[in-house]
Amino acid sequence: MTTDSDRTSERAGARTTLAERTTDEERIRAVLADRAAATAARDARRFLSHTTPDLVEFSLAPPLQYRGPQARDPRALEAWYATWQGPVEVTPTQLEITVGGDVAFCHSINRMRGTKSDGHEVELWSRATVGLRRIDGVWKITHSHDSVPFLMDGSGRATLDLTP
Repeated sequence: MTTDSDRTSERAGARTTLAERTTDEERIRAVLADRAAATAARDARRFLSHTTPDLVEFSLAPPLQYRGPQARDPRALEAWYATWQGPVEVTPTQLEITVGGDVAFCHSINRMRGTKSDGHEVELWSRATVGLRRIDGVWKITHSHDSVPFLMDGSGRATLDLTP
């Protein structure tokens, strides 16, 4: 009889146990948590340190949507940070992580809160999809895309105007 701890999956000629997959999920959660902490600290270099050199697409929330080389430009992220008065709190919730060998996908609902440079409070909820690849034993983000259904401003109004 096979137990969960005995189950394995193929990965590049090696076998991965359930315990190893759980460790991968914990490492991916740590990457996402540190990326959120880097946003709160407004640390673009730390934020981008979790991405691959060939990052394809990056969007945190409009207007921050970049593709290709611009996706790894810290100046673009710093310009977005400048539209906020202080830290931007990002809380990933309802994480669903799927690991398949050296690639993984994560789906989450993210809550973003902060104060824009004009002084109004912003609360934004988004559905995020993050692709990751294991490079030399470290999980790195290959793409990240947020879908923003609505934005709540300080008055409690829902709006789709997401300009900085």
